[in-house]
Amino acid sequence: MKKERGRMDESILVCVYYGPNGERLIKRGQKMASMLDCPLYILTVDPLPYDEFDAERSGYIERWQELGEQHDNIDEFLLYDNEKRPIEKVIADVAHKYNITQIIIGQTAQSRWEEITKGSFINVLLREMTFVDLHVVSIDRSINGKEDVHFERGVRAYLVKDQDSYRLSFTLSKDACYKGIFYKEIGTDFNNGVFKFINNNKTCQVQITEDLVANPEKIYALHEQK
Repeated sequence: MKKERGRMDESILVCVYYGPNGERLIKRGQKMASMLDCPLYILTVDPLPYDEFDAERSGYIERWQELGEQHDNIDEFLLYDNEKRPIEKVIADVAHKYNITQIIIGQTAQSRWEEITKGSFINVLLREMTFVDLHVVSIDRSINGKEDVHFERGVRAYLVKDQDSYRLSFTLSKDACYKGIFYKEIGTDFNNGVFKFINNNKTCQVQITEDLVANPEKIYALHEQK
């Protein structure tokens, strides 16, 4: 349960996207929210529907959700998936809905030519909102950009109890305990990768090594929570 706020005249929104800078932006927002003793919201926007997320994207979402649960000064993690509107429109709508007064975003690596031909994203965002302070946090260009893809496209799969662990199966049977998506590592002949599934409206992810769940303790922990 979130603690009662001492000040409600300020409200902060951190906009994150996939990559190592997301957590850095969230920590910046946490510091500001602690100083102002105000609500803090985390937002990510994706044009894909949630069930089409790859393992990498799902991993980031799960991590950000964990941060929201671990820290009292993060009020809510907001995921707008299958979103076809321009991102600045979404941010503006969220800012209006939650009475946001300050927004934190990461500085994108945009060339001067891109700014001339497409316009600056920051300028477009500012035109969409009024009476909102925008904080642009510089990011490390060495880690900006598309990261290498390590997994194949996800396929429907199931987990079946196998002694002290769970075994991956691609056939639905009465013994199936969990239904989800399996993302196989590229360049391996065995079924190594990650299995993503939903449990109690929360994204869960386990490592698969040669058809078996390598970290079954994560699933056991889910049973204890029931």
